Amino acid sequence: MSEMYLEHQSPLSRRSFVKVAGALGALAVAGGSVATVGSMFGESTPQAHAESQETIVWNHCAINCPGRCLLKLHVKDDEIVRVDTYATDSRDIDDPQPRPCLRGRAYRAWVNHPDRINYPMKRVGKRGEGKYERITWDEAVSTIAKNYTEVVSKYGNEAVYVNYATGSSASTARPWGRLFNKTGGGYLGFYGSYSTAQIQWITPYVYGSAGSGSTLSVARDSQLILMFGTSPTETRQGGAVSHHDYVAMREKTKGKIYVIDPRFNDSLSGHSDEWLPINPGTDAALVAALSYELIKNNWVDLDFLHTYCVGYDEETLPASAKGQNKSYKDYILGTGYDKVAKTPEWAAPITGISVQRIRSLAKEIGTTKPLFVDQGWGPQRRSNGEMNAWAICMLPILTGNIGLAGTSSGMREGSYAITIDSLAEGTNAVKAKISVFSMVDAVNRGAEMTEKADGVVNVDKLSTGIKFVVNYAGNCITNQNSDINWVHDSLQDESKCQFIFGADITLTDSAKYCDILLPDMFRLEQTSMIGTGGDVAYMIAGSPATSVKFERKSAYDAATLIASALGKEQAFTEGKTQEDWVKSLYASSRQKDTLLPEYDKVMTDGFYIRKNPAGGTIALQAFRKDPVANPLTTPSGKIEIYSEKLDTYISKHEFKADDRVAPLPIYVPEWYGIETKTSQYPLLLSDFHYRGRLHSSWGDVAILKEVNPQEAWINPIDADARKIRQGDKVRIENDFGKVELLAKITPRVIPGTVAMAQGAWHNANMFGDRLDKGGCINTLTTHRPSPFSKGNPQHTNICQIVKA
Repeated sequence: MSEMYLEHQSPLSRRSFVKVAGALGALAVAGGSVATVGSMFGESTPQAHAESQETIVWNHCAINCPGRCLLKLHVKDDEIVRVDTYATDSRDIDDPQPRPCLRGRAYRAWVNHPDRINYPMKRVGKRGEGKYERITWDEAVSTIAKNYTEVVSKYGNEAVYVNYATGSSASTARPWGRLFNKTGGGYLGFYGSYSTAQIQWITPYVYGSAGSGSTLSVARDSQLILMFGTSPTETRQGGAVSHHDYVAMREKTKGKIYVIDPRFNDSLSGHSDEWLPINPGTDAALVAALSYELIKNNWVDLDFLHTYCVGYDEETLPASAKGQNKSYKDYILGTGYDKVAKTPEWAAPITGISVQRIRSLAKEIGTTKPLFVDQGWGPQRRSNGEMNAWAICMLPILTGNIGLAGTSSGMREGSYAITIDSLAEGTNAVKAKISVFSMVDAVNRGAEMTEKADGVVNVDKLSTGIKFVVNYAGNCITNQNSDINWVHDSLQDESKCQFIFGADITLTDSAKYCDILLPDMFRLEQTSMIGTGGDVAYMIAGSPATSVKFERKSAYDAATLIASALGKEQAFTEGKTQEDWVKSLYASSRQKDTLLPEYDKVMTDGFYIRKNPAGGTIALQAFRKDPVANPLTTPSGKIEIYSEKLDTYISKHEFKADDRVAPLPIYVPEWYGIETKTSQYPLLLSDFHYRGRLHSSWGDVAILKEVNPQEAWINPIDADARKIRQGDKVRIENDFGKVELLAKITPRVIPGTVAMAQGAWHNANMFGDRLDKGGCINTLTTHRPSPFSKGNPQHTNICQIVKA
């Protein structure tokens, strides 16, 4: 429940009303009645005759984290009273135990949040103002169906859009695509993701697929491990996936671990040997200088490059590129592309890493085997992200550390996972897709967006703008989107987008832009299943911990009501309830994976764990063993350092003047980076994942906010120059907006760079000064997409910071 519609209720104070509502919820039973408000204040309150029994219910986390942690819920009087987990007495680090992090332990506070949305609501103020009034489910559903029908009738199904969101995941969690496909005509789709758009787009040109690297257990056999812009203990901190796998590897490997990052991240604790602080967005420049030293000192593996790769030198270039100095070697040595030799002296002022350290690191890389290179998704979430991601892969490629024990491909660590089938969407009759980052662009100028300039796929151009939006369990309209002030201005104009409806747990910043808002249910309140994995695989079966409270409904049940209003309920449900679908999807999963236990057993046990029979998964192992029998799916069947296919793509598409693009992995200065910062905005600004949130999920849970305050990390050199001290309130601003938050003075961030945790809830008067007091970094980020993938460049920023 939230402030915005209490103004339309009784004169009780907000907190008094919330307490009453919470008590009513505790007494509510499915199909039954609830106590009166009067009884809550001691009028005719019945006495309990016996103490209630506590029961155990298994469920799982289902936010955008692969941990999918196992939750052992203690339930009493139809309420979750404690969150526990799976655990054994084993001290063996290789005994997987998918335990939740602090966030998972805080689920009880989130489920019982005082501002929980409990009823359907209708917007009564302006979009973004957060003013709503309670309505019935009938009115909500009929309003949604009416607007959907009007939009499709007037503009066609390409005007319907289901926005990217990651606040809820499981086998039946996201029924909206199925709803629009089964009710007729489909909807405008998207490609990519906010997390991985750039790396997903570029790596198929290199390796033939947007796959992943080796599992982290493989790195135990490495002698040198390079971690570019990744911190598994923070980004995937729960469960038995990357956090566990990295710590286990860190404790068991004999190799050195170097972490290359603008920030001394938490994964540097323990065995990790060195932090190499690097200026944000300059990974490709560092790789270029390392490559220069590898080539000049004959530390490259020529046999590997000539057998398995295309484009390293003139000999391996495709016929169309020969004789034009287009090889990677030409680029590095200064005989091709920009005619600049990529020496350590060239790279040092760009990267902030000294000439001597670049040379010594190159020698270690060139003379140490096996080498394991792992990159997180931070280096690619930038304006030059596609090139950054590709460049990092060059280190294992140049040295031949591909497909062998102790090696990886330079991609993010892979996993051995269990997959549970999801609710099928059916056939989407709309073929057009846009980049996930382009939703607001498509609202503003959809009919102008083309394949050549805007990355629209499957059609030459869109026929219409987006007029109808679904925002389910997501905060990517504003909070996780870029340039929030611009997004607000775009969506304020209701003539551009006719209707937005959403369903959520509490009133997120994005939810304030919904015309109709539905009360969603947690996974903990539903039957569901989910699979995941890292070095081990596991799946978790969830049972409802409590009865349905107030008028909350699952996404599947809400979609069923809408389908019914459109006269298509049978087509959507096929006569199945949500639990029927969970059983059916699990049965189809067992047909593919016969080792999975029977449904009743896994629902009783709550989980199933399976170790990787190979011990670890080595990326490109089959290709390395026999490249003829096991070719890659690139045009050449080999690793493509120079991509003829990408060269053709570039020639047929439109780019901005400073979108430096090339068919090989070059260094590209950022729009807002170390080489383009200004006297007005002399600091770089980058963000990172935070222990107290997963993106913006848990962002309004008070107990987590208390122990994880939103802070700006400032190097003491930069702080002293501005007379800023620890705990001061500071203001960060640039051309896109301004925020206020607390200062954290620490040498754990490179001088010249300010670091902010992403995901903090935007908190600004959008009809006033727009000063964001929540510390949301997307108040300060550009909405200009990266050149190839049209992905979000949210780590690419410049700013000024002053004492507030």
